[in-house]
Amino acid sequence: MTRLKPSVCIDSVFEGQSFRHACKTVRQAGISAIEFWGWWDKDLDALQDAQQENDLVISACCTKFISLVNPADRSAYIDGVAASIEAAHRLGTDILISQVGDVREDVPRAAQHDSLVEGLREVAPLLEQANITLVIEPLNERVNHPGYYLVRSDEAFQIIDEVNSDFIKVIFDIYHQQISEGDLIESIRSNIDKIGHFHAAGNPGRHELQHGEIAYPFVFDQIRATGFTGYVGLEYWPLEKEAILALREVSGWFVE
Repeated sequence: MTRLKPSVCIDSVFEGQSFRHACKTVRQAGISAIEFWGWWDKDLDALQDAQQENDLVISACCTKFISLVNPADRSAYIDGVAASIEAAHRLGTDILISQVGDVREDVPRAAQHDSLVEGLREVAPLLEQANITLVIEPLNERVNHPGYYLVRSDEAFQIIDEVNSDFIKVIFDIYHQQISEGDLIESIRSNIDKIGHFHAAGNPGRHELQHGEIAYPFVFDQIRATGFTGYVGLEYWPLEKEAILALREVSGWFVE
């Protein structure tokens, strides 16, 4: 069995709290990695001080939130990826998470799909040169992200096939895909070579993994059995006052 690793999204689990408190709590919970959304709106010196003080790694962060489905935004998207690669090198992470933008109601869906593929093909050489993987993110439109373009994982995996770069993959958010389509295990097993990162939260509610209908210990066992050795980002908003208690329990699900 291979090593599957948890990472804590400090922007959600520790929303409004200091980097120092977040990083200390993550380490005390027995977890060795954090992740977050935007790097451009944070005091990276303070973040890295807290990260390094607690001997944590940064598993992932986001690239700039610029639409990929609109060719008019292509140049800005590429510039955002280039800047994010520099930030990733500073932070010591090799995963950049990319959303793709909202659906354009007046444009055929096929044209938006093609724009996505073309934009990713253009940034692929930058990623390959930097040895950084960009993961595109399907999101659910029913509960959290109405109007978002990329909802189903099958289209996301098709995009990866068309782009055909080892440095562009999918972030499979178990919470979002449970809402959008279900059939989690088969989707993961069949496409694990196209998945570069996972996210997880309880459903319904997007709270702790212990709250909800998803049998996460089983799901993690199935991911581990594929040979995947990357990270599962715990991206949720806690119900419990003491976040460390749920994190400690979940960290035990990753011990082999």
